[in-house]
Amino acid sequence: MHLDPFELHEPTSLQDALGLARELAGRFDYLAGGTDLLPNYKMHLNLRPNLISLERVRELQGFDGHRIGAMTRLADIETHAELRSAYPALADAVAEVATPLVRASGTVGGNLLLETRCFFFNQTFPWRQALGFCLKADGDRCHVVPQKERCYATFSGDLAPALAALEAEVEVAGPEGSRRVSVERLYDAAGDGIRRLSLGPGEIVVAVHLPAHSAGPGSAYTKLRVRPSFDFPELGVGAALRGDPNTPEVVRLALGGLETYPRRFDAETGPLAGAPLDAASARAVAEAITRKVRPVHNTFLPPDYRRRMTEVFVRRTLLRAQDRLAGRAT
Repeated sequence: MHLDPFELHEPTSLQDALGLARELAGRFDYLAGGTDLLPNYKMHLNLRPNLISLERVRELQGFDGHRIGAMTRLADIETHAELRSAYPALADAVAEVATPLVRASGTVGGNLLLETRCFFFNQTFPWRQALGFCLKADGDRCHVVPQKERCYATFSGDLAPALAALEAEVEVAGPEGSRRVSVERLYDAAGDGIRRLSLGPGEIVVAVHLPAHSAGPGSAYTKLRVRPSFDFPELGVGAALRGDPNTPEVVRLALGGLETYPRRFDAETGPLAGAPLDAASARAVAEAITRKVRPVHNTFLPPDYRRRMTEVFVRRTLLRAQDRLAGRAT
């Protein structure tokens, strides 16, 4: 594998980056930590002739209080005691991303915007060429669900389910100015594995904003993957509770790794608000959520297994968050 030639641009301000995006429209990718984009480029996946590095864009740097710049390294969050204590689900999710070496380079914004994955897409060029390529790169048909209209590549980030459960918001900047959206609205539920984001042309994720009301011990994130030391999620579950551990006022659950976008399940968790939370009610919610998810056969683990594990992991994550809220676990 090798990198084909490209031109690297290194703006130092947000306005410069957005100006380059306008100038190079359709012919560039933004480059953050590079832990996802550059390996894909080496596999000749959707190459662009220009990369706009965000490394030196000052508005995307640093974090303080409840604001985390999009270029903040995952390793910096992992070692930040205050953030780990205030938002345990975020700490869990960061610790589950790949390896320490990847976390030293990977960024918060990059993990939120990870390319969707599929074992028909994430392959070498000769492998894909022999297959006939696919909708997501160089081809005109999906091999997961054979047809020519929709890509079923799966959302593969860890941070989004945890941040969605914590009711975090994302700050976005573009040609029309800045805006803030909830984490779950960063993704296009009506899209697919290609059209997966609600971002407009050239828009940049600037920062993540964590709400003060979500700070506290009552959150958790768990992950199903083939190799515990490295792999992308086959399933990721974020949970957050507020109030009395036995009858929480607020219950939030979000899942990733199963479909083309991460989902929060407010309709299913709504009945838990102010009601007793125990093993039976946690199981009922987990079963209700499991009935709603639709994984397909495009990752290493079979869809039926991932669905059955959804019930197990939702229940475990919910009860783990409850234990933390009650001071029974760390």
